[in-house]
Amino acid sequence: MSMSSDDQLTDQLDELLPTTRRALLHRVAVAQAEGRTPSLVAGVVRDGRLVWSGARSMIDGHAPTPDVQYRIGSLTKTFVAVLVLRLRDEGLLDLADPLARHLPGTAADDATVAQLLAHSGGLAAETPEPWWERTEGSLRPGLGDLLERENPLKHPAGRRYHYSNPGYALLGALVEKLRDEPWGEVLRREVLAPLGMDRTTLLPEHPHAGGFAVHPWADVMLPEPLTDTGLMGPAGQLWSTGADLARWAAFLAAGDDKVLRADSLAEMRHPAVGPDDAAWTSGYGLGLQLRRHEGRSLYGHSGSMPGFTAGLWVSEDHGLAAFALSNATSGANTPLLAAQLITTTAEHEPRFPEPWHPLPEVDEDLLALTGPWYWGAAANALRLKADRVLELTQLAGGRRGSRFRPQPDGTWIGLDGYYAGETLRVVRDADGTVSHLDVGSFVYTREPYGPAGVVPGGVDPQGWQAG
Repeated sequence: MSMSSDDQLTDQLDELLPTTRRALLHRVAVAQAEGRTPSLVAGVVRDGRLVWSGARSMIDGHAPTPDVQYRIGSLTKTFVAVLVLRLRDEGLLDLADPLARHLPGTAADDATVAQLLAHSGGLAAETPEPWWERTEGSLRPGLGDLLERENPLKHPAGRRYHYSNPGYALLGALVEKLRDEPWGEVLRREVLAPLGMDRTTLLPEHPHAGGFAVHPWADVMLPEPLTDTGLMGPAGQLWSTGADLARWAAFLAAGDDKVLRADSLAEMRHPAVGPDDAAWTSGYGLGLQLRRHEGRSLYGHSGSMPGFTAGLWVSEDHGLAAFALSNATSGANTPLLAAQLITTTAEHEPRFPEPWHPLPEVDEDLLALTGPWYWGAAANALRLKADRVLELTQLAGGRRGSRFRPQPDGTWIGLDGYYAGETLRVVRDADGTVSHLDVGSFVYTREPYGPAGVVPGGVDPQGWQAG
């Protein structure tokens, strides 16, 4: 007998141990009570599946389900960034293009697409008054209304990180220009529908939470306006649910070829600018915030709009992600809560390593390349991995290690580390025997400072000498 979708969800949500589930619910309860938020819903995703969801509410005996919509604020930016990377992957733009190449006539003409994605374009943080988050988008009918006319640039482009909401409004306009339709329609067709996220929308759809401000010095509430921010929508307009954000977290963790390849997603979470704090606990990629929390590297985004806060983080190392949504303007620190849920789950149920398996086949030529190699006098090891990938690591704690992916021409391209993007070549003598490895012009030999004719600059003919 096949299981219903409800039965499958229940089965998934029972995957965590009872002690873990209680610890997670305790985190949520404390956040809702101490944060004085009317309601809060949160969840944990493990290896792409929603394995736990919990909620608390100010109403006894009632709590929101993962199907209730909340406004997710700047989490919207992660969706816009994916749309832009799709355009790049299709060859419709280059991240190094100045915005003026595709959308001329704005104050950000000279900023590149990558700089806008990374908040390093130098643009102002907010629009001119009135406060765009609490006013209708009709007050800013054109792109020229999104930035100050006298002083739209606060820093030279590319010099520093400076968060800019109007910058993402311009990226949304860029998507509209190149797709020739509203960005929300592009998002629905190209991202939301393929991922099954039918409860993520530009405007709220029932059932949804109402947004409130809670008085800082008294336990009373004030309803917040629910506005359509118009052209500023790409900066923070979206509404979503816990169930849909679980799908989004799974996508951000692994990619989906229907939407965006895994290597393009990996590019998004690579630091594009320096951290915004001296302790290096946070940074920014291409549409993704980067964060260090209790020794763990996370990526995702926080979000806030009047009446709502949100947070979603992914831990690649632990195969975990978590989200939290609340309907209060301030109080419950939902980005922190989402990070804490990852920590709690990882500590209660550490990830099992994948079982070791031998390679499915042996390439004798590649096997002969493995073992010690020396860059000058520095000892390195070359290892053979699955799919003919080579891994070069420095043995004395150096930082020049990289993995290399095979290419059709018989070379390898660096995937990460110091040699990312560099070429590894196996250089052979006239008789076909391996002479040395050439990695971005660095020569690796089988012995420290190998043959003089191979090592640039030669080798002293007296060889190694005692003191």
